[in-house]
Amino acid sequence: MPRKVLVVDDEKLIVKGIKFSLEQDEMEVDCAYDGEEALSMLREKEYDIVLLDLMLPKIGGYEVCQQLREFSQVPVIMLTAKGDDMDKILGLEYGADDYITKPFNILEVKARIKAILRRTERAKDVPDDSSRIVSGRISLDTAGRRTFIGDREIPLTSKEFEVLEILMRNPDRVYTRENLMNIVWGTDYPGDVRTVDVHIRRLREKIEADSGNPLYVHTKWGVGYYFLNKEK
Repeated sequence: MPRKVLVVDDEKLIVKGIKFSLEQDEMEVDCAYDGEEALSMLREKEYDIVLLDLMLPKIGGYEVCQQLREFSQVPVIMLTAKGDDMDKILGLEYGADDYITKPFNILEVKARIKAILRRTERAKDVPDDSSRIVSGRISLDTAGRRTFIGDREIPLTSKEFEVLEILMRNPDRVYTRENLMNIVWGTDYPGDVRTVDVHIRRLREKIEADSGNPLYVHTKWGVGYYFLNKEK
């Protein structure tokens, strides 16, 4: 089955070039030229990955990503002319999985897409006997990539899920930020370890009753992060 990609950008020449290049790799590409159109398409059709510009008419890229995360965990790569570190961190805060600054090399874009799709496929290929991880009230369905606290489902982005899965599979083992970066994002990811901090903070905000006093995801100061269930 061809991979389904949605490209969202109001610069039609850029969209045309990306579409042509991805189709050469036998991907199925749809295009949207504003945030409103993108959200409508994302609600109507399932995609394997989204390339999302930040500066969009009607609804901006940050808001598109934020609204998307309310109903879908499809991986998102932000494509934007905004290259400041804070813009990148904001993109991750709003639920993006990766971030590429314009002008970009289409070969880099394709490499990032393929890397994310490979990780997604590996996650789907987890054996059935490993498809559920439970610790107290928190449980992961790794086959369906769903997270629950009790009976309540918690919506996580693909990277948040992967970070939590790694920590839960290895309770009480401390991972440095560099470890997590290499495992989840890959050794060729150009971002820095603050990416990990952003995802840990967002993860705690979603799964912890008090993110400042976590029950599950803990910090080993000066070293890294680990999972330990401290439910009473």
